[in-house]
Amino acid sequence: MLASRNCPPDFNLFVNLIIKETKVDTASSSVEKLIEDFKLSCQAEGKRPKTIDWYTCFLVRFKCFLDKHDMSDELGDIDKNDIRQFIVYLQVEARTPRTGKILSPVTVQGYVRTLKSFFSWAVREGYVFSNPMNKIPIPKAPIKVINTFTAEQITKLVDQCYNNNGSRYRDLSIILLMLDSGLRVSELKNIYLRDVDLADGLIRVRIAKGGKERIVPIGNLVQKYLWKYINQFRPDSPTKKIAKLFLSDKGLPLTKSGNQQCQKGGGQQYSN
Repeated sequence: MLASRNCPPDFNLFVNLIIKETKVDTASSSVEKLIEDFKLSCQAEGKRPKTIDWYTCFLVRFKCFLDKHDMSDELGDIDKNDIRQFIVYLQVEARTPRTGKILSPVTVQGYVRTLKSFFSWAVREGYVFSNPMNKIPIPKAPIKVINTFTAEQITKLVDQCYNNNGSRYRDLSIILLMLDSGLRVSELKNIYLRDVDLADGLIRVRIAKGGKERIVPIGNLVQKYLWKYINQFRPDSPTKKIAKLFLSDKGLPLTKSGNQQCQKGGGQQYSN
């Protein structure tokens, strides 16, 4: 109790009343009611919209699971066994909405990470005093080895680029850059001219996975083809505001699907 013994009774009553009024009403702290609060908190922290959408989707499914099995969705009532039952449900019964296939182990991991983040936030905010996710590990998922391109497959990719006379150097630059650096298509389409440093062999990736900026080194062959593309074959854009590195034949920024077009024919069958 914060009120001092030396303070007047009325003052002690006032302080205790303030403390009582400012306490969080944990009895009404349900998953359903707190999803929007958690979503707003994630937005304020600067999390990516796609990440927030995943959090929301996973929490709604958790809420539906609780309702279906006649479990309380009040945070104070949810315990470790409830969480474990949900995890087993995800591993055995749950299906993806579009394909109807069983959830992958990686997707199950995403659900568990979402619950860990949600309950940790709820504890910090004072909606619940204990975290049922404590000591519940992330389920293991098999580590998949990504197959690399064979020499034959790379030859087919390059041959397909040579067959496209109009944008040969652009497509070659894209293919070689992706093979050399491992850039994602979403990262590739967001590279600006000012991000390319051919002298030092570096490219700044401003919109990488997780919203983190990074510097990517490139080899001599990629530098050579990028120099030719930029200085000899890159189309003029209709406005100076368009400063993306890779442009369409009309001088407009390539979309994600546009970047993928150069993989058609000889290479697309290997890129899926």
